[in-house]
Amino acid sequence: RLFGISANKDTLEAPYIIRVKTEKSISNEIGFNALNASYNDKGSYFTFEIPTMESINQIKLDFEQENFDWRLTLEGSQNQREYFTIIENYRITSIKNELTDFQFTTVRFPNSSYRFFRIRIDSKEKPDLTVAHLTQSEKTEGVFRNYPIKIQEFGENKKEKQTEIKLELQVPVAVSHLKINISDKVDYYRPITIMYLSDSVKTEKGWKYSYSKLTSGTLNSMEENEFKFKCTTLKNLKIIIYNQDNQALSIDSIQVKGYIHEIIARFTEPANYFLTYGNEKAVKASYDIERFTDKIPDTLKALDLGIEQKIGKEKEAAGDPLFENENALTHAEEILT
Repeated sequence: RLFGISANKDTLEAPYIIRVKTEKSISNEIGFNALNASYNDKGSYFTFEIPTMESINQIKLDFEQENFDWRLTLEGSQNQREYFTIIENYRITSIKNELTDFQFTTVRFPNSSYRFFRIRIDSKEKPDLTVAHLTQSEKTEGVFRNYPIKIQEFGENKKEKQTEIKLELQVPVAVSHLKINISDKVDYYRPITIMYLSDSVKTEKGWKYSYSKLTSGTLNSMEENEFKFKCTTLKNLKIIIYNQDNQALSIDSIQVKGYIHEIIARFTEPANYFLTYGNEKAVKASYDIERFTDKIPDTLKALDLGIEQKIGKEKEAAGDPLFENENALTHAEEILT
């Protein structure tokens, strides 16, 4: 709560909302006509027409094949006579077996406005394209705070064929992203599970730790290995990389980060205000400001916190034990006799 004490010693309460500075994505699917699909010794060609001349920056491709590793070139044209290269030697791949289910078939490129788009896939195998989605995607990046790692432990479980990493942060913080930087230059696809320490119990044999899953995915050489999950307050992380029969990867560094959280408050009366917290019995506050966020000004004044002041709670005086009270003791003797 944000409590204020006025000059007249009145207690005020300032309404507030908590705003998390997450990324925002808008994706508009663009209508198109699928024209001719052809095949020759150079590869397979797929042509799309956009009648409205809207710009696009992403094409999602789905194929009947489940296992492939192809390179493609994307070109644009206004008249189908002269084509201009947008991207080339772009890799798309799909791996599906009993251990891995991984796909990378989304083609991303700078905003491009052509009437015709042509994809050439360099492959001796004829690709069976089932669905294509042409979109214009816009993304506003989130604002993060990087959290320093206090302790890092790396281990190889050769029996289970996996790399196990334990991380300890300096203090419990709200974490939503983890990035793993690999120094190996070879191609790789490794299933990965990210967990956090959710409970610990001391037993006769020592401490027993319980981990809860945050997310799972595929560590791979084609994308930025940044994993996003629900914002969770934690201090200890555990990462398992399933190497299968491959040599363990060389990990260059690991980054742990979380979204910046802001408190947006409205002050209507002068007073000395205090940000108070720590009441475990308090319920979530409900203010009108939550329903009128569009009225919040774009420019706000930033406030700095003062020195933390701990509010001590006086312990209630405990009554004397029954038999330490002289009168009670005498009364008890009378009852016994």
